[in-house]
Amino acid sequence: MKGTILTIGDEILIGQIVDTNSVSIARHLNAAGIVVCEKCSIGDDRRQIVQSLERTLQQSNVVIITGGLGPTKDDITKKTLAEWFGCGMRYDETVAAHVERMLASRGIAFNDLNRGQALVPECCTVLFNAHGTAPGMWFERDSKVIVSLPGVPFEMEHLMQDEVMPRLKARFDLKQIVHRTLITAGLAESMLAEAIASWEEALPPYLKLAYLPNPGAVRLRLSAYEVDGKQVAREIEERFEQLRQLIPQYVVGYETATVQEQVHRMLTERRATLAAAESCTGGTIASRFTALAGASAYFLCGVVSYSNEAKQHVLGVDAASIEHYGAVSEPVARQMAEGVRRISGADYAVATTGIAGPMGGSPEKPVGTVWFAVATPTRTVAVCKQCGTDRGQVIDRASAFAIGLLRDAIAEEK
Repeated sequence: MKGTILTIGDEILIGQIVDTNSVSIARHLNAAGIVVCEKCSIGDDRRQIVQSLERTLQQSNVVIITGGLGPTKDDITKKTLAEWFGCGMRYDETVAAHVERMLASRGIAFNDLNRGQALVPECCTVLFNAHGTAPGMWFERDSKVIVSLPGVPFEMEHLMQDEVMPRLKARFDLKQIVHRTLITAGLAESMLAEAIASWEEALPPYLKLAYLPNPGAVRLRLSAYEVDGKQVAREIEERFEQLRQLIPQYVVGYETATVQEQVHRMLTERRATLAAAESCTGGTIASRFTALAGASAYFLCGVVSYSNEAKQHVLGVDAASIEHYGAVSEPVARQMAEGVRRISGADYAVATTGIAGPMGGSPEKPVGTVWFAVATPTRTVAVCKQCGTDRGQVIDRASAFAIGLLRDAIAEEK
């Protein structure tokens, strides 16, 4: 069973809004066993809508459309669909009464434009929109289903949950799609692929493996399409358990698990505390921990020592070290970590100092050069990494690597 998502609106194409509807709809369809084969965004143009609809119906059993259902002249989806299906429009009294009530509660007059919201194609089944004025519409042709939904995300979401998905499940005999994702950290994608090559080669043909890298982690997703869900879910769990045995030190968890959550658990279990001293990452490491519920049990403080003066006067970094080695250096990173651990009384401390760019680099220390340090109760470790060339990329990668280095240092402490 295949589906296509078609989002309509000039505002999407010019980048005025972000298309979040496709993400939500795709999750709903996948969870029900409908494989999304395409997402397409087009403008408020009759020809584009018709051409896209005819093309996508050649490959899909279900097409979900969002957008273009408002009361103004630029919203043409409803009229275009009526013309394409060759039917007229009818006035839906239930929709009209609902729209009038909603507008009255907000002190808005029920004018001719708003009355137009109650006009729907004669050949559609109206999907009641309890949270807005534009109803959803359900069409069928040649055993295919076309659904048109409002573009307002929360209205679309309620209609997908309350109206569309129950109808699709009743209309089609749907088999399941199973996805399961294992999160790894500490190995680059190519190195990870090499390490698990034998495991990957042993996977049965119906299990598809995808590598999904992001800063500081690589996600491994196993997928199976149109299968017996319970049986395949057990198979995937067994396969991932084999992988955990193969690379135990690099496994973070499942689905949305993060390295900071792993560190969070480690510190909580040990009743240990943490502090951070950040220069180039500007507080990003601290924010990743304090975003977690329960961080107050272990996170003591974060110092953004951006200037050399702050490194010296707040953290106690030796001015001679900065003068001789530069602010982006191993001695300075070590002293930052040890300094914040000392002034906070934390058991562990992590520090970063680097060149985020776009300016400040040199042939010896190009943009993206970052020194990291972690101070523990028994030692201080320091590492230098190249974290990219774009400022945002450098900050993101450096923060992720620092937390990974912290995790490894905690794990090695007895």
